[in-house]
Amino acid sequence: MSKIAESELILNKDGSVYHLNLLPHEISDIIINVGDPDRVSMVSDYFDSIEVKKNKREFITHTGLYKGRRITVLSTGIGTDNIDIVYNELDALVNIDLETREIKPNLTPLKLVRIGTSGSLQAEIPVDSFVCSSYGLGLDGLLNFYELTNEGLEKEIIDAFRIHLPNKSIFPESYLAKSSDLLFNLLSPDIFTGITASCSGFYAPQVRQLRLNPSRFDLIEKLTSFDYQGHKVTNFEMETGAMFGLAKLLGHHCCSVNVIVANRITKEFSKKSDESMHNLIQLMLDRLASM
Repeated sequence: MSKIAESELILNKDGSVYHLNLLPHEISDIIINVGDPDRVSMVSDYFDSIEVKKNKREFITHTGLYKGRRITVLSTGIGTDNIDIVYNELDALVNIDLETREIKPNLTPLKLVRIGTSGSLQAEIPVDSFVCSSYGLGLDGLLNFYELTNEGLEKEIIDAFRIHLPNKSIFPESYLAKSSDLLFNLLSPDIFTGITASCSGFYAPQVRQLRLNPSRFDLIEKLTSFDYQGHKVTNFEMETGAMFGLAKLLGHHCCSVNVIVANRITKEFSKKSDESMHNLIQLMLDRLASM
């Protein structure tokens, strides 16, 4: 195998991966991703013990034990550009020998779970409820830089969506990737499920108007009205599409579960988002610890 050049896989002086500042032994095979760095301690406060605390820039990592299961929680910051960094470096930690700079012959699949916040795109999905993503729909364009292909139902859904919402040379080409069956089946019981759209920003990309006009005011209506054989877009945020796409390409399991903090159809916003987030964190930890 050829070595990966120093300019392509950048390491710190201690041998850790460049942005995350982590070494292979410092992460678990179960990794919870949160956007907000402050949410890392919200999760690790539930741990029985913490063995690793590392940070660099917006990337904060805690690894510890919860009910006997070793779990890592890592903040990604906001947006799919950060997901590109985080998921490639997490994969490097387990699937590239950082000393020889060669890809390992036997690859290790990680279990990657986003716990985040999101806006509902369906009136019947209220604030403070939870949504587990069946598919990640990327409106941001990141996976267009990779060779992501779709087959079967995935291809049918994205083909139908591109007809329903053509980019008109304004938006990037949309893309789609499915949640891991292993994690989806574990984490989704008794909560809402559906397609989660990921946007490249918070304001105009999610049709919020302050002093600047969005280029397309019909985006929310188009997302809300999409329905392919019962597969609907239930919510949107800024990370899930890239997570699912990169995990699929790299051979990892990935799932995304969000607290609904806003309903863009009914115009409501949560009055108890912190309480709802704590409820979701504990529910997800209990389910992950049962693996």
